[in-house]
Amino acid sequence: QVQLVESGGGLVQTGGSLRLSCAASGRTFSSYGMGWFRQAPGKEREIVSTVTKSGANTYYTNSVKGRFTISRDNAKNTVYLQMNSLKPEDTAVYYCAATLRLGVPTRSGDYDYWGQGTQVTVSS
Repeated sequence: QVQLVESGGGLVQTGGSLRLSCAASGRTFSSYGMGWFRQAPGKEREIVSTVTKSGANTYYTNSVKGRFTISRDNAKNTVYLQMNSLKPEDTAVYYCAATLRLGVPTRSGDYDYWGQGTQVTVSS
C-alpha cells in the first residue's frame, strides 16, 4: 500500500504559476505510475496528466498541454505538477493518484491509491 499527500495548492491570479507536489510513502514509489486529476465544483473528476514509473512517458489532457508539466523524482518519492499560465477554468481540487497498471492510464478507475487533494483557485 502507498500513502499520498499533496501540497502546493493555493490562490493565484490568472497567468500565474503553482507547483503541486505529491509525496508518497509505503511501498516502492518507482513501482507506480502516477497521475494528477482534478475536480471542479459540480463537475466530474477528470484526468490532468500522468507519468510512467520511470518518468519516460507522460500524458496531458488537451486543455493543459503546453502549460503544465508533470515530473517525478523516484529518489524523493515525489511527483510534481508544474502549472504555468493558469486560467480560472483550472480552478479545482487537484488529486494525485498511484497505479500499478502499465502505461499511462487516464481513467480514475485505473488508479489504486489517492491523496486527499489540494485546492487550486485561479482568480480572474
